[in-house]
Parts: sequence; C-alpha cells; structure tokens
Amino acid sequence: QSRIRLLPARVVVYLVLASVLFGDVGYRQVWSRLVSGLPAPRVSPSASALRQARQRLGPAPLRVLFDLLRGPAATTAGQTRWRGMLLTVLDGTLLVVADSPANAARYTKQRLLTGGCSGYPQLRLSALLTCGTRSVIDAVFNPVSVGELDQARA
Repeated sequence: QSRIRLLPARVVVYLVLASVLFGDVGYRQVWSRLVSGLPAPRVSPSASALRQARQRLGPAPLRVLFDLLRGPAATTAGQTRWRGMLLTVLDGTLLVVADSPANAARYTKQRLLTGGCSGYPQLRLSALLTCGTRSVIDAVFNPVSVGELDQARA
C-alpha cells in the first residue's frame, strides 16, 4: 500500500481470512471478533468502510499468500507417500459468485430444470490436495463448462 490508512492492507488480509472462519456473520461482526482481544482504543470502522477496504485490497495479496503457502506440507507421516510417490486427490465443487459484469463475462448462470436460469453465475473450483495432510498443492477456478478432469490436464 502507498498510503497510511485506518485499515492497512495487512489488517484487511486478516479480516478476509477471519471472514472465512466466521462465514455466518457480516464484516462488522467479523471485525468485532478479530479485535476483541486487543487493548482499547480500537478503530471501529463501518460495514461500508470494511467493504471498501476489501475492494481496495483486491485479489493480488491473497494470491501471493496462497502461492507462498501452497504445496505439500512437510511431514514424516507414512501415509502421505506410497512407494515413494506422493498420494494426491483431485476435488471439485461449484461456487456461486456475485452477479457483477466482470463475473457475468467469465462465468455463466446455470440452466434450471424448470427452464429458467439460476440467480447468480457459478464457477468450478478444482483443488489438488495431498492425502494424509490435506494440504493444497494447487487450485484453479474456471467456468462450469470446464470439467474437473479438463482442469487437471491444464
């Protein structure tokens, strides 16, 4: 970041990571839980300020963090290798994303059995994980039209 703010970029990264842990509440409640153990005085940003800080952050710092942490975990557990080869699994899921113009350009709304379309675009997340430690080696996001096996070949 180039400017000192009340919500520095590193703090917003903590907020995003904490929002995964507390997925059932909004940013304000996540913020309250995140700073509850800190001594007063604390900044108490509005929900709008937290959303704007998240938008300013963008995906780049989280991509760098993922690239730093991904890969098989260092372990001595015997079940993670078989005959010298790392045991892995490919797992996939569908995720709903915000109905923004950028997402709509890349991801499509899915057809429903009733003939209509779903309310939001969907994407396919495929992750390559190690067996035993369950650490993420890599993950890719693609449109639903791209299958898990096609993502694995890419």
